[in-house]
Amino acid sequence: MLLIGGLVFLLVCVFGSFAASGGAIGPLIKSMPFELITILGAGIGTFAMANSMSDMKHVPGALKTAIKGPAFGRQDYIDLLGLLFFFARLAQTQGVMALEPHIETPMESTAFAAYPKIRDNDRVRNLICDYLRMISMNMDDAFQFDEVMSRELTKNLKEDTHVAHGLQTLADALPALGIVAAVLGVIKTMGSISKPPEVLGEMIAGALVGTFLGVLLAYGMVGPLAGRIQSVVEEDARYYDLIRAVLVAYLQGNPAQVSVEIGRKDIPMHLMPSFQEIDTAISELSIG
Repeated sequence: MLLIGGLVFLLVCVFGSFAASGGAIGPLIKSMPFELITILGAGIGTFAMANSMSDMKHVPGALKTAIKGPAFGRQDYIDLLGLLFFFARLAQTQGVMALEPHIETPMESTAFAAYPKIRDNDRVRNLICDYLRMISMNMDDAFQFDEVMSRELTKNLKEDTHVAHGLQTLADALPALGIVAAVLGVIKTMGSISKPPEVLGEMIAGALVGTFLGVLLAYGMVGPLAGRIQSVVEEDARYYDLIRAVLVAYLQGNPAQVSVEIGRKDIPMHLMPSFQEIDTAISELSIG
């Protein structure tokens, strides 16, 4: 909602101040549709040329991400730490083979059933199961485990931020595309040089609308949108990285509760639960 509210405020301030200062809205409105077609059409074309079909398919999801914000809140981090504590404690008390019923059939697991949001999130569930499976296959070298998981998380983050990078590139190009639209308007004006000054003035004003829209779209809309997507994706990536932090701490020989506490320290400050909250959450778990 903050994204939409900011956009509305921006438009009100820009166009409202122009109208309040005595600016003529008529030529602006008259020229805007044609200038937008030129700028947005060229922008969409360049974006399509620079990205694959797979990247294009991710744009709607990225826009939804920007509007909704981060997918994980404070309680989601508490639940994840609780589930990871359960698995670490289970492996320490009953051996890594005790993990198999949970990681091979997670949809039937009583551990995952206690945390339905984690169970129903394919990426989170598969990430947990895949790396617990490695542990159950005797991958007990913490450094190697950390390297393998870090590579996957880095790869995922790079893929998830590709749309944001593409939109930022588009934002960088929009001012120049606005100039293209303005130049076309000037060419049209020069072709009508014999017309009265008031007509030429309106045509020149319409041409300058292209430059105005190119800059406004770049720095007032597309650029901030790209930054918003980037920040949301990076914040959500901290949630996945929490899994790595806890499992690596476990493989380094730390008790389950210490491993969870090490992971808690990696949570973004505004979402970090207190030690008491985590202690209360894990004390209610039944390891059986």
